[in-house]
Amino acid sequence: MSKIKMHLLVCGGTGCKASQSDQIVENLNAELQAHGLEDEAKVVLTGCFGFCEQGPIVKIIPDNTFYTQVKPEDAKEIIEEHIIKGRKVHRLLYVDPVQKESVSDSKHMGFYKKHIRIALRNCGFLDPENIDESIARDAYLALGKALTEMTPDEVIDEIKKSGLRGRGGGGFPTGLKWEFAAKNAADQKYVVCNADEGDPGAFMDRSVLEGDPHTVLEAMAICGYTMGADKGLIYIRAEYQLAIHRLKIAIKQAMDYGLLGDDILGTGFNFNIELRYGAGAFVCGEETALIHSMEGDRGEPTVKPPFPAESGYLGKPTNVNNVETFASVPVILLKGADWFSSIGTKKSKGTKVFALAGKINNVGLIEVPMGITLREVIYEIGGGIKNGKKFKAVQTGGPSGGCLTEEHLDTPIDFDNLLAAGSMMGSGGMIVMDEDDCMVSIAKFFLEFTVEESCGKCSPCRVGNKRLYEILVKITEGKGTMEDLDLLKNLCEVIKDTSLCGLGQSSPNPVLSTLNNFWDEYVEHVTEKKCRAGQCTALKKYIIDEEACVGCTACARVCPVNAISG
Repeated sequence: MSKIKMHLLVCGGTGCKASQSDQIVENLNAELQAHGLEDEAKVVLTGCFGFCEQGPIVKIIPDNTFYTQVKPEDAKEIIEEHIIKGRKVHRLLYVDPVQKESVSDSKHMGFYKKHIRIALRNCGFLDPENIDESIARDAYLALGKALTEMTPDEVIDEIKKSGLRGRGGGGFPTGLKWEFAAKNAADQKYVVCNADEGDPGAFMDRSVLEGDPHTVLEAMAICGYTMGADKGLIYIRAEYQLAIHRLKIAIKQAMDYGLLGDDILGTGFNFNIELRYGAGAFVCGEETALIHSMEGDRGEPTVKPPFPAESGYLGKPTNVNNVETFASVPVILLKGADWFSSIGTKKSKGTKVFALAGKINNVGLIEVPMGITLREVIYEIGGGIKNGKKFKAVQTGGPSGGCLTEEHLDTPIDFDNLLAAGSMMGSGGMIVMDEDDCMVSIAKFFLEFTVEESCGKCSPCRVGNKRLYEILVKITEGKGTMEDLDLLKNLCEVIKDTSLCGLGQSSPNPVLSTLNNFWDEYVEHVTEKKCRAGQCTALKKYIIDEEACVGCTACARVCPVNAISG
C-alpha cells in the first residue's frame, strides 16, 4: 500500500519547461531524497495549469497550496519549510493585485474563479505520461460506455443533443458532422484530429495534448465507432515536440492496455491511431488543405462539395475535428448531453478555451462558459491592462478575426455575437491591446502574416492580400491618401466574396474591423501624417526645444545622419 501523503505537482507545459520546470522537478526530488522523504512525498510533472503569467507553478496536494514563479533554487525551501515543517513559503504565494494579499489556494484567485474546465479538466492534475493516472480520472470510461451500452446512432444523437459545435473556428455542429460521415458507406473511413494550431499567440490545442493526450485518443476512438472507421490520424505541427512526445507515449500505453488497437475491450471494435506531421503552414488548418498535406501533396484547399465526410483522405469518408472539440466528447457521454447543454448560450453550448495574451496582467490559458462577456475575461480573469494603461482593443479569432473596442466589452462571447460585432470565435486566440498600440500597424501585422501563409492557389487571396498589405505599408509610411482608404474597403469586400477558402474569406477582417472601429486613426495617418501611438516610425518627428537649447552643437556633432542644422 502506498505511503505517499503529499504530491508536488509541477507545471510541465511548454512555457514552464522553458522556465526550468524540469530543473525544479530534479531539485525537488533531490531534496526529498536528501531528507529520506521519497516514500512520503511524490513530485509529478503535469500539463499546463493555465496561469502562464505566474509560471513555473508548483501546487502541493492535498492542502492545495499554489506556489508561483518558482525557481530551481526554491526547491530546498519548499521541502524544508512546507513538506517537513508544514509552513507555507509566503514569498512564493500569489499576491492578489487588488487586495494586495497573498492567496494560497487557486480557488480563491480571480484568474480561476470563472473557469469551467471541460476540455482542460485534467490539465495540471495528472502526469500526462502515466496512463494509470488518466484512468483514475475516468479516461476511456466513455469509450467503454459507448462500445458496451450504446449503438453508434445513440452516441451521435447524444453529441447532437449536447449542442457541441466545432472549436476550430467554423462552429459546425459536431454531431451532424459525425452523422454525415457515418451515412457514407465505404470500405475504409478515417478520423482526423486537426492539431495544426497556427494562430499567433494561440496555444490551446497544444496544451490539451501536452496535459491530457488520452482524452483526445479516447474521443477519436468514439468517433471512429460512430462512423465505422478503424483508423485515426493526428495531424500535428512538427515543431510541437513536447505534444508529439506525449502523444507517442499515450498511444503506446493505450495499445498496451487494449484501449486502442484490435478488439478493444473485447468488443470486436478495432481502432488504431498514427501521427502525421505538418511543416507549419497556417492554411493547413483548413480541413481540405490538411488532408492534401497528409496525402503528400501541397497544402491547398479545394472547393466543397464534396466535403471530407464524402470524399476526404485518400478519397474516403473522413471526419475532421480539432483537439478541443474532441476533448469535450468523453465528458458529454459520461455526464450527459443535458448537462453540457445547460452551460453556455442558446446557440453556443458548453465552454471555450482561450489563449489570453497581449497587454494584460494575467496572460494564460482559460476555459470559460460561452456567453461570458469580454469585460469579465479582460478585467476579472485577466486582471486588467498592464501598467495601468487604458484598454484600446481586443483581437479575437486570430489573424482571421477582428479588433473589438471598449463599446464591445459587454458583448457575450459566442459564435454569433462575435460575428455580429465584426470578429469571430476562431480557434480561441485573444490578444489584448492598450493605448500604446497603433491599430493601422496591428492590421498591417496580421495582413503580413496572412500574405506569408497564403497557399497562393486563388488570385483574390494571393494577389488581393498582397495589395492590401502594400496599401497599409504606404499608409504607415505617411504616403497614404483618402483614396487609399476607399480602395482598402472595396478590396476587402472583393477578397471576402471571392476567395476559395476560409483563410482568404476571413483575411480582411482585421482591416475591416479597424477601419470601422478606428477610422479616425486611419484618417490621422493619411491627412496629418501622424501616429498617435507613436508606433509608425516613419511618422515620428523629433524637434529640439529652442528655449532649452544652449547652442553647444553637441547633438549635431554626434548625429549619424546630419539631421540637425541651425
